[in-house]
Amino acid sequence: MKKFSDFIVKNRQEGLPEKNRASPGMLKGKFAIAKSDNGRHLAFGWASIAVKNNGEVVEDWQEDIIEPAELENAAYGFVELYREGGEMHERGGAAVLVESVVFTEEKIQAMGIPEGTLPAGWWIGFKVTDEDVWEKVKDGTYSMFSIEGTAERAEAEDGSGT
Repeated sequence: MKKFSDFIVKNRQEGLPEKNRASPGMLKGKFAIAKSDNGRHLAFGWASIAVKNNGEVVEDWQEDIIEPAELENAAYGFVELYREGGEMHERGGAAVLVESVVFTEEKIQAMGIPEGTLPAGWWIGFKVTDEDVWEKVKDGTYSMFSIEGTAERAEAEDGSGT
Protein backbone atom coordinates (compact mmCIF):
# COMPACT_ATOMS: atom_id res chain seq x y z
CA MET A 1 0.00 0.00 0.00
CA LYS A 2 1.35 3.42 -0.92
CA LYS A 3 1.80 6.22 1.59
CA PHE A 4 0.76 9.77 0.71
CA SER A 5 4.43 10.73 0.35
CA ASP A 6 4.77 8.09 -2.38
CA PHE A 7 2.46 10.14 -4.60
CA ILE A 8 4.94 13.02 -4.80
CA VAL A 9 6.57 13.28 -8.20
CA LYS A 10 9.88 15.13 -7.92
CA ASN A 11 11.46 16.24 -11.14
CA ARG A 12 13.70 18.99 -12.50
CA GLN A 13 13.46 21.30 -15.51
CA GLU A 14 16.29 19.52 -17.38
CA GLY A 15 14.98 16.96 -19.81
CA LEU A 16 11.40 18.20 -19.67
CA PRO A 17 9.63 19.17 -22.87
CA GLU A 18 9.45 22.96 -23.26
CA LYS A 19 5.66 22.94 -22.65
CA ASN A 20 6.21 21.35 -19.21
CA ARG A 21 8.82 23.85 -18.06
CA ALA A 22 7.69 26.62 -15.78
CA SER A 23 8.49 30.17 -16.73
CA PRO A 24 10.36 32.32 -14.17
CA GLY A 25 8.08 33.08 -11.25
CA MET A 26 5.66 30.33 -12.26
CA LEU A 27 5.29 27.40 -9.90
CA LYS A 28 4.14 24.00 -11.07
CA GLY A 29 3.77 20.76 -9.19
CA LYS A 30 2.26 17.41 -10.09
CA PHE A 31 0.63 14.94 -7.72
CA ALA A 32 -1.01 11.64 -8.57
CA ILE A 33 -4.76 11.22 -8.59
CA ALA A 34 -5.28 9.08 -5.51
CA LYS A 35 -8.95 8.19 -5.89
CA SER A 36 -11.57 8.48 -8.59
CA ASP A 37 -15.25 7.66 -8.97
CA ASN A 38 -16.04 6.57 -12.51
CA GLY A 39 -19.80 6.91 -12.33
CA ARG A 40 -19.71 10.46 -11.02
CA HIS A 41 -16.60 11.68 -12.89
CA LEU A 42 -14.83 12.54 -9.63
CA ALA A 43 -11.07 12.64 -9.11
CA PHE A 44 -9.30 13.29 -5.80
CA GLY A 45 -5.70 13.82 -4.77
CA TRP A 46 -3.06 16.18 -3.49
CA ALA A 47 -2.85 19.53 -5.27
CA SER A 48 0.34 20.36 -3.40
CA ILE A 49 2.31 19.15 -0.41
CA ALA A 50 4.43 21.58 1.60
CA VAL A 51 5.80 19.18 4.23
CA LYS A 52 5.80 15.38 4.01
CA ASN A 53 4.29 13.37 6.85
CA ASN A 54 7.84 12.60 8.05
CA GLY A 55 8.57 16.34 8.45
CA GLU A 56 10.66 16.71 5.28
CA VAL A 57 10.09 20.00 3.42
CA VAL A 58 9.09 19.46 -0.23
CA GLU A 59 10.80 21.27 -3.11
CA ASP A 60 8.95 21.70 -6.41
CA TRP A 61 10.39 21.25 -9.92
CA GLN A 62 12.12 24.64 -9.71
CA GLU A 63 13.56 23.77 -6.27
CA ASP A 64 11.13 26.23 -4.66
CA ILE A 65 9.48 25.64 -1.30
CA ILE A 66 5.92 26.65 -0.45
CA GLU A 67 5.46 27.35 3.24
CA PRO A 68 2.31 25.71 4.66
CA ALA A 69 0.76 29.11 5.52
CA GLU A 70 1.36 30.38 1.96
CA LEU A 71 -0.13 27.21 0.49
CA GLU A 72 -3.15 27.64 2.75
CA ASN A 73 -3.65 31.24 1.58
CA ALA A 74 -3.26 30.24 -2.07
CA ALA A 75 -5.78 27.42 -1.68
CA TYR A 76 -8.33 29.71 -0.05
CA GLY A 77 -7.87 32.26 -2.85
CA PHE A 78 -8.39 29.59 -5.50
CA VAL A 79 -11.54 28.29 -3.81
CA GLU A 80 -12.94 31.76 -3.31
CA LEU A 81 -12.19 33.15 -6.78
CA TYR A 82 -11.82 30.32 -9.30
CA ARG A 83 -12.88 26.73 -8.46
CA GLU A 84 -12.39 25.66 -12.08
CA GLY A 85 -10.15 22.90 -13.38
CA GLY A 86 -8.56 23.06 -16.78
CA GLU A 87 -6.76 20.78 -19.16
CA MET A 88 -2.96 20.85 -19.23
CA HIS A 89 -2.86 24.59 -18.36
CA GLU A 90 -4.11 25.28 -21.89
CA ARG A 91 -7.85 25.75 -21.43
CA GLY A 92 -10.38 25.99 -18.63
CA GLY A 93 -13.86 24.59 -18.23
CA ALA A 94 -12.87 20.92 -17.91
CA ALA A 95 -13.73 20.41 -14.23
CA VAL A 96 -15.31 21.98 -11.17
CA LEU A 97 -13.86 21.88 -7.65
CA VAL A 98 -16.06 19.84 -5.30
CA GLU A 99 -13.68 19.25 -2.38
CA SER A 100 -10.82 21.20 -0.85
CA VAL A 101 -9.05 20.98 2.48
CA VAL A 102 -5.67 22.28 3.50
CA PHE A 103 -4.13 20.04 6.14
CA THR A 104 -1.92 22.08 8.45
CA GLU A 105 -0.17 20.83 11.57
CA GLU A 106 -2.78 22.62 13.68
CA LYS A 107 -5.76 21.17 11.79
CA ILE A 108 -4.31 17.66 11.82
CA GLN A 109 -3.87 17.92 15.59
CA ALA A 110 -7.36 19.40 16.09
CA MET A 111 -8.89 16.50 14.13
CA GLY A 112 -7.15 14.00 16.36
CA ILE A 113 -5.15 12.51 13.49
CA PRO A 114 -1.93 10.97 14.82
CA GLU A 115 1.23 12.98 14.14
CA GLY A 116 3.14 11.72 11.10
CA THR A 117 0.04 10.33 9.39
CA LEU A 118 -0.69 13.13 6.91
CA PRO A 119 1.51 15.67 5.18
CA ALA A 120 0.92 19.42 5.43
CA GLY A 121 -0.75 19.91 2.07
CA TRP A 122 -3.77 20.73 -0.02
CA TRP A 123 -6.17 17.87 -0.84
CA ILE A 124 -8.66 18.48 -3.67
CA GLY A 125 -11.48 16.80 -5.54
CA PHE A 126 -12.83 17.74 -8.96
CA LYS A 127 -15.92 16.73 -10.89
CA VAL A 128 -14.67 16.40 -14.45
CA THR A 129 -17.30 17.90 -16.73
CA ASP A 130 -15.50 17.43 -20.05
CA GLU A 131 -16.07 13.92 -21.44
CA ASP A 132 -12.78 13.85 -23.40
CA VAL A 133 -10.81 14.88 -20.32
CA TRP A 134 -12.58 12.25 -18.20
CA GLU A 135 -11.63 9.55 -20.74
CA LYS A 136 -8.00 10.65 -20.35
CA VAL A 137 -8.31 10.42 -16.56
CA LYS A 138 -9.77 6.92 -16.87
CA ASP A 139 -7.12 5.64 -19.29
CA GLY A 140 -4.26 7.10 -17.26
CA THR A 141 -3.24 9.83 -19.71
CA TYR A 142 -4.02 12.35 -16.96
CA SER A 143 -2.90 10.56 -13.82
CA MET A 144 -2.15 13.53 -11.60
CA PHE A 145 -3.10 17.07 -10.70
CA SER A 146 -0.93 19.98 -11.70
CA ILE A 147 -1.18 23.41 -10.15
CA GLU A 148 0.29 26.64 -11.38
CA GLY A 149 0.40 30.17 -10.15
CA THR A 150 2.61 33.17 -9.72
CA ALA A 151 4.72 33.96 -6.69
CA GLU A 152 7.55 36.17 -5.58
CA ARG A 153 10.77 34.29 -4.91
CA ALA A 154 12.43 34.92 -1.58
CA GLU A 155 15.57 33.32 -0.19
CA ALA A 156 14.74 30.59 2.30
CA GLU A 157 16.05 31.02 5.79
CA ASP A 158 18.42 28.23 6.73
CA GLY A 159 17.02 27.92 10.24
CA SER A 160 20.29 28.87 11.92
CA GLY A 161 19.26 32.47 12.45
CA THR A 162 21.77 33.80 9.91
